[in-house]
Amino acid sequence: MHILIALFSEISETDVKGGLFDFNATLPLMALQFLALTLLLNLLYYKPVSNILDNREEYIRNSLTSASASLVKADELTKTYEFELAESRKNAQKIIRSAQEEAQLVVSEKIKEAQKDAEKLLLDAYNELNIQKEQALKSLELQVDILSDQIKNKLLDN
Repeated sequence: MHILIALFSEISETDVKGGLFDFNATLPLMALQFLALTLLLNLLYYKPVSNILDNREEYIRNSLTSASASLVKADELTKTYEFELAESRKNAQKIIRSAQEEAQLVVSEKIKEAQKDAEKLLLDAYNELNIQKEQALKSLELQVDILSDQIKNKLLDN
């Protein structure tokens, strides 16, 4: 136990001599070291890092500005392309409609011509049939006359 008491007495004597704040020549020296370290850190670390951060912030700001300008330009181009596309579609629809109308006209003209040709063929066939009918009737009349003359001759001869 005596050893523990001796140790505590030595520890307490050292605490009294060099307490938490000793106001001797080391305090101004520590203050000068702190100021020198602050200046050194400011020159070697904080200024370059703050310059890099400022440059990065400016780069980001410029990038955002150019990106927003590009976005506005892209929006304008998109609108113009959409407008041109709509106009092209309208023109294509007009061309398709006019082509369909022209095709309808051509088809209707061809149909009319075909109907006229069919009517002409029918009239020609009808006329041909009439001519053949008349010829058949004439030949029948001749045969009837011949037969009637033959019948008459037979009846008179008997």
